[in-house]
Amino acid sequence: MSETASGTFASLHRAGAPLLLANAWDHASASALAAEGFPAIGTTSLGVAAAAGLPDGDSATRDETLRLALALGSGPFLLSVDAEGGFSEDPEEVARLAVELAAVGAVGINLEDGLGPVALHAEKIAAVKAAAPGLFVNARTDTYWSAHGEGTAERVAACQEAGADGVFVPGLTDPGEIAAVLRDLDVPLNVLYTPGGPSVPRLTDLGVHRISLGSLLYRRALGAAVEAALAVRDGREPAGGLPSYGDVQRFAR
Repeated sequence: MSETASGTFASLHRAGAPLLLANAWDHASASALAAEGFPAIGTTSLGVAAAAGLPDGDSATRDETLRLALALGSGPFLLSVDAEGGFSEDPEEVARLAVELAAVGAVGINLEDGLGPVALHAEKIAAVKAAAPGLFVNARTDTYWSAHGEGTAERVAACQEAGADGVFVPGLTDPGEIAAVLRDLDVPLNVLYTPGGPSVPRLTDLGVHRISLGSLLYRRALGAAVEAALAVRDGREPAGGLPSYGDVQRFAR
């Protein structure tokens, strides 16, 4: 990770022109997205885990995540890595992971709290910033995933105080609640794009700094594969875009 790349990635988080972060699960998906002009690519822990036949959110994919980061870190895009909760409850072990990610070219890391102890999440953030200060720490809190927003203010404040470069609140979709979280923040706010929720233009108007696609693309790709197989089986022509064999070969390089 170079200081220039790290600074460029941080500068993409801005109100009025938020970073739309497309999330990939392998080399080809990352390359295909980058070829369409996405300047930064994130990984999706669900896609990485599912592709390896492992559960998401259980700290089971540390090795797979590192291998993917190694494959993508030298690509022609800025890379942010979804590291679940850091794959450890030991802040120093999480910090060592962050150093490894930075060494292979990642400029950002997502760390989620899983609604565990606030203090432990803060310790992980602080440890990562001490060990890899140039790595953009996007601190995720799951209060809107499974707690109806309860405790968001406390957890967001703790993330900021620990040195997080941005805060990620997936599941936050209500415009009034987004505005309330923004009022308490001195760092960029990242939300998850949700079909049926606010559009990208609406989120831009609200002042969000980063919009992630999360596992949406992986789940869409999986659904499209099944739909194509069913169409062929039923004697229909599969619908949707279809990269050529040569395109995929180029994406794999």
